[in-house]
Amino acid sequence: MIRPITVESTIHFRRRGRGSRKEMCRGAPVAPQRPLGRVPRISRFMALAIRFERLIQAGEVADYAELARLGHVTRARITQIMNLRLLATDIQEQLLFLPRIDGGHDTFHLRQLQAIAAVPDWRKQRQLWRNCPEATGRQVS
Repeated sequence: MIRPITVESTIHFRRRGRGSRKEMCRGAPVAPQRPLGRVPRISRFMALAIRFERLIQAGEVADYAELARLGHVTRARITQIMNLRLLATDIQEQLLFLPRIDGGHDTFHLRQLQAIAAVPDWRKQRQLWRNCPEATGRQVS
């Protein structure tokens, strides 16, 4: 006579991406580690400016007015965000990689950078950036 065998195990299913097939995993599900804090708002604006510029260059969006309509903001706000692309590239990079904010207010605000972005000479921009009290510790060489 053959006796049935019962095997017990915990199995979890996960999806690799949106619309993908389910995958079987052994053991308990592992929650991904999320970094603490939040990305500074000016960093998100800088990333948006880069993305918007690529959309316009690719012809997916006609102009700032269309971006404003799609984003439900004013054309002036889109212009303010896009002015960040006028900053020296090393300043843009520093804005993208500002440290996360654990609590409290953002260090930089968009209006503070508008005056720096309005200066056409990158050397002068770097000097203004170094003199900005909020940029302490993030010096441009």
